[in-house]
Amino acid sequence: MNQKQIEDEALHLSEEERAALAQKLLLSLDVPPADDMGEAWLVEAHRRARELDEGLVQPVPAEEVRKKARALLAGQNLTKEFSRD
Repeated sequence: MNQKQIEDEALHLSEEERAALAQKLLLSLDVPPADDMGEAWLVEAHRRARELDEGLVQPVPAEEVRKKARALLAGQNLTKEFSRD
């Protein structure tokens, strides 16, 4: 089975199954040990929470994030549509 066939089959999976597959594929890449990543994500989460609490950034609804991600994956550019003025 080649990559195109695997991709076609994967796209027929449910959203939950695709998410699980994506997670497994990402974890299969060369990444730092989980302990190092956990600490880095904790630091990042604290930074983001602080920025939200201080009003430095505005939260973006999950549906907007998904829409932009899908467009980027499809090779489209929604910068103008996604920008928050």
